[in-house]
Amino acid sequence: MSTIQLTTDKFKEEVFDYTTEKEWKYKGNKPAIIDFYADWCGPCKMVAPILEELSDEYKDKLLIYKVDTEVEQELSAVFQIRSIPSMLFIPVDKQPMMQAGALPKTSLKEVIEKELM
Repeated sequence: MSTIQLTTDKFKEEVFDYTTEKEWKYKGNKPAIIDFYADWCGPCKMVAPILEELSDEYKDKLLIYKVDTEVEQELSAVFQIRSIPSMLFIPVDKQPMMQAGALPKTSLKEVIEKELM
């Protein structure tokens, strides 16, 4: 298992349908991270293999999605993505948290352990 490419439609289906809901209500049953990236982005390329490793490490406990901001412009606009990479950390039963910038693996693991697990 590795990271999952996420489209706007798949986001509405599996994560949250912002077109019908006013209040955040996560549809998933596992915590998730959504990586907003672009193919041309250097820091995004540095984070990608780390996310793949974490995807393997937390295989049955965590979902890691990737959103190509060039392709999924509507979704990027909804989350007001201004810099990439940006990551949305989604706990199962709390509000999501957005973090901009390329985080090192230690920081990502810390957020996963403290906020998502």
